[in-house]
Amino acid sequence: MPSRFRPLAAGLALTFSPLLAAQTGIPPDPGGHAPETLETITISANPLGPTTDTVAAPAEVLDGSALVLKREATLGDTLNGMLGVHADTFGAGASRPVIRGQTAPRVKILSDGSELMDASGISPDHAITSEPMLARRIEVLRGPATLLYGGGAIGGVVNVIDDKIPEAIPEKGVEGYAELRGSTGSSEKAAAAGITAGQDNFAIHVEGLRRHADDYRVRGWPDGRVKGSFEESTTGSVGMSWIGSRGFVGMAYTSTRSEYGLPGHNHEYESCHPHGSHLHCGGHGDDDHHDDDHDHDHDHSEAAPFVRLKNERIDVRGEYREPIAGIRKIRVRGGLTDYQHQEIEGAAVATTFKNRGYDARVELEHEPLAGWRGVVGVQGSRSDFSALGEESFLPRTVTENVGVFLLEEYRLRDWRFEVGARQEWQSVAPDGTQPKSALNGTSLSAAATWDFAPMYSLALSVSRSQRLPTAQELYADGIHLATNTYEIGNADLKQETSHNIDLTLRKHAGDARFAVSVFFNQVKDYIYADTLDRHEDFRLIEYTQHDARFMGVEAEASYRFNPYLTASVFGDMVRGDLTGRSGKLPRIPAARAGVRLNARLNGNWSANAEAYRVFRQDRLADYESETPGYNMLNLGIQYDGRAGAVDYTAYLRATNLADQRAFNHASFISSAAPLPGRRVMLGLRMYY
Repeated sequence: MPSRFRPLAAGLALTFSPLLAAQTGIPPDPGGHAPETLETITISANPLGPTTDTVAAPAEVLDGSALVLKREATLGDTLNGMLGVHADTFGAGASRPVIRGQTAPRVKILSDGSELMDASGISPDHAITSEPMLARRIEVLRGPATLLYGGGAIGGVVNVIDDKIPEAIPEKGVEGYAELRGSTGSSEKAAAAGITAGQDNFAIHVEGLRRHADDYRVRGWPDGRVKGSFEESTTGSVGMSWIGSRGFVGMAYTSTRSEYGLPGHNHEYESCHPHGSHLHCGGHGDDDHHDDDHDHDHDHSEAAPFVRLKNERIDVRGEYREPIAGIRKIRVRGGLTDYQHQEIEGAAVATTFKNRGYDARVELEHEPLAGWRGVVGVQGSRSDFSALGEESFLPRTVTENVGVFLLEEYRLRDWRFEVGARQEWQSVAPDGTQPKSALNGTSLSAAATWDFAPMYSLALSVSRSQRLPTAQELYADGIHLATNTYEIGNADLKQETSHNIDLTLRKHAGDARFAVSVFFNQVKDYIYADTLDRHEDFRLIEYTQHDARFMGVEAEASYRFNPYLTASVFGDMVRGDLTGRSGKLPRIPAARAGVRLNARLNGNWSANAEAYRVFRQDRLADYESETPGYNMLNLGIQYDGRAGAVDYTAYLRATNLADQRAFNHASFISSAAPLPGRRVMLGLRMYY
């Protein structure tokens, strides 16, 4: 066995050897509980309600105890490790999902079907204003149904389901939860609680969260910690609903306050500016532009800048079943957001980002017509974004978008067919003399799933998606120190058109199960940040268009030895290349492969272990540096019990148990902020 894998194998053996030895002789649960069975998981982001086993393109759901054990402070870190999902980490306060090599704006983040309208799509240092500790479930969706939320979601859709607006009256009149947790490594302390009460046709829900974490520890790093990786946040929400026999309507107000550090900030780059396609940085000659050496010394004594974030949001949700003949359901989702964050250096506010906007959508699910059942709808949004101060690299812009969409399904014996379409119109109007951008896009999709044998299915999904350029890609012009870049936009950008194909083979029942997916995306006029020049860690980037392709594979296989022990192997890989010229696309995640073990004893105790290898990334874009591979070992133990009328879950989780120093190639600041070292988390969640 290669030496780099030995710590992983040893950790798995130490954790699970008692379970493996006893796998054929585990006593029955004294409480009389039957062995756990797998429930059917429906995807709510797809209004046709497919399950994870029948949806054409791969989809995953994180909920229940799996979500409790997996949750991190950010959405990207929470989802990292799902098949095809990575994170573009930025310290501890901000992290976005990267799906099949794509992140924002090609990955849509939703709050129960409504866009968040924060500033996370502008830059990886801008936090996603969705709190994983307050989520009930998180869905990751790909394929035809993503057209419901935007033609540009070629990476996928992440839908965060919460309880802030009640949809039913609690059976006992009152129900709630509370959770406490703390961890080593960053001295994290977090607490969350929520309660729902209702009577007759009225229900109210109140929830809140408080978290504090210091800079996290990394073995062998200067001072032993990543400076600027602290995070502190407070979230509170109150919602209410009127609930009837055929539906509900409700609204909620949510307030979020957060402060988090910005690792990797370097004042040496403040004087950098472009001369044509080259960088000039004060005190450096032209001969120094292409310095690829990452061993240079920077001043680590100065306090890191930080973000002070404030977000106010009002959500509206409603559903009405069988309003008129022929209509099965009307579904309404909307959000009104007032977002602001300040980037603070020392005691001074350097830059203020603001986004005020709304997103609203109406969906009508119709009764079957000639065997087809489906949903049609309309969506509208408006965003007023501005950046003021030292790093106002983007003018104030107003972006308006209107889209109409449909999704239809037809079943014929062992076949399930699905088609989707979306037409959208977008205008982006900047302040100043820059021209207004007005574009439209047409997206189409089709999929078929064939249950060719008991327990087996084969699914094919094809789509033609058009994404419209963002305000940042069109009009950026200035220094952006958080990502160590000088950004130049291009007001002449047009639609990018992606032709996608996805093929998935599944065995979804029995002791042995597997799923293998291969995908290929051919993108015409792909919009990306082309690096023109580089000085040390600082880059001059220009948004441009060029044909590109993405291809990859995702696979997982599991075997249940008995009702108490399951083992699985998994792996994923994605490649992104420019076509017609020699070149790779930047920050494409490295391939990874690993194993997992899940065990349950006596109905109350459960344990899991995960060991995987992230391989070296040496397929590099211009001016990129190679990222070494690393091993990761994570362990978890959980106890589910009951005390009186309260159910509870106590859990212990250890991440990066081998204390590896790991660098994330998908991160803008990979070399300045490695992933956290060893952490051990202890938590207790109670339900009433």
